[in-house]
Amino acid sequence: MAKVFAIANQKGGVGKTTTSVNLAASLAATRRAVLLVDLDPQGNATMGSGVDKRKLRLSSYDVLLNGVAVRDAACRTPEAGYTLLPGNGDLTGAEVGLLDEFGRELRLRAALESVQDEYAYIIIDCPPSLNMLTVNALVAAQAVIIPTQCEYFALEGISALLETVEKIRRVLNPNLRVEGLLRTMFDPRNNLANQVSQQLLQHFGEKVYRTIIPRNVRLAEAPSHGLPALLYDKSSSGALAYLALAGEMLRREEVRLASAAD
Repeated sequence: MAKVFAIANQKGGVGKTTTSVNLAASLAATRRAVLLVDLDPQGNATMGSGVDKRKLRLSSYDVLLNGVAVRDAACRTPEAGYTLLPGNGDLTGAEVGLLDEFGRELRLRAALESVQDEYAYIIIDCPPSLNMLTVNALVAAQAVIIPTQCEYFALEGISALLETVEKIRRVLNPNLRVEGLLRTMFDPRNNLANQVSQQLLQHFGEKVYRTIIPRNVRLAEAPSHGLPALLYDKSSSGALAYLALAGEMLRREEVRLASAAD
């Protein structure tokens, strides 16, 4: 049974797509079967995986609106090592199209149920807003990972997302939990970044990943080559950080399973 993670934050530019692509690649590097779902109309996770969003025959839009099976719309990314359910600008119409649909919040969860046994991990890249696409992702997920920059409005944005998560947990998905907060684009020379990092630790404690994603040129360059950082420059600090994040996630899962067994 796949573990489903939504990568979400309604604030743009915090590293959601970078995290989605590189976490998927890092988990795949541990020889686990991974499905990356692109739910962002910008289609950046698709392009960053080496798939041209302008030439898609089927996409996540067709899965959500037209009942197309995930297996039929998904494509392999041989270099990256994971399977991709691609997305593009068609998803802009999904927001309106889903409004009149019965069970609109459950569309993605129902679609992913058919492939749950084929993957160890399903990673969902959410759009930078709390819209119907993000709601679908949170209803389908078991846990949410919140990438955040350590900047002035970070806590305010996280609070809004946590309120949404709690509403969805109460009404639509009682199994949903916050898996962790991930500090991204971190520059230790920046005093504000260090202050906000400490605030996150004070507010959220162990929910904050120990792994910190640094500002890294190679990490920024990799998407333009259609590659995760791990394949673009495996020795870069960005690639190594996402490998460390994957390891931390796997260790957390081991601890959780051990606790459940006691």
